[in-house]
Amino acid sequence: MLPRAPDFRIDGRRALVTGAGRGIGLAAAAALAQAGAEVTLAARSEPELREACAQIRAEGGRCSRLVLDVTDAKAVEAALSTAGPFQVLVNNAGLNRPKLLVDVEDADIDAVFDLNVKAAFYVTRSVARGLLAAGLPGSIVNVSSQMGVVGSPRRSLYCASKHAMEGMTKALAWELGHANIRVNTVCPTFIETAMTAGMFADPAFRAWVVERIALGRLGRVEEIMGAIVFLASDASSLMTGSALMLDGGWSAA
Repeated sequence: MLPRAPDFRIDGRRALVTGAGRGIGLAAAAALAQAGAEVTLAARSEPELREACAQIRAEGGRCSRLVLDVTDAKAVEAALSTAGPFQVLVNNAGLNRPKLLVDVEDADIDAVFDLNVKAAFYVTRSVARGLLAAGLPGSIVNVSSQMGVVGSPRRSLYCASKHAMEGMTKALAWELGHANIRVNTVCPTFIETAMTAGMFADPAFRAWVVERIALGRLGRVEEIMGAIVFLASDASSLMTGSALMLDGGWSAA
């Protein structure tokens, strides 16, 4: 008898996506909804969440919104302890303040680590508590970066935060694996979004980036969606503690 191909559908599973109002977060939420999940979109901007949910519902997806500051540990626990359990989590909320090391201020360090590391920890902790209490399996997907495995000028702070996320992911894969809760990262290269448009308006910077991508172009948010669904679904059932590179070959150099 031939083995059966894995199922990429996640029908009936509840999913939570942070930073879901736009960009990669919205793409991740849309991908999960299209794969059958009931998706909760979390972010600080209620108008963005309302519009995002409206778009997902217009395509037949199931969606709810949660206005939440994920850097507030108490607010995260209060909201997610009642809204969960979630069998899929996409930790997408993030921030970058590219500067030379000597120009980085304490406020920059606090802001980047509060959102990129501590908030991901808060949300993951709450979601894991819910899954363990309910005895449910789950998949946690941390949106990291190619900068989580390499270094780059003017990104010492961002690299530090994403390397921390990679370490957290590996540790949690071991800690939660016994409960069939998988933890992985996706590591995109530079993606064209509204947030990055200002950076790429500089022809010199755009050329510097493209020269370092083997495919010779920037990434698109649509190119993150398949990886999110793969990691959320049973198609990746043997994968945990891994970094899925979506870097166009940047880290292959």
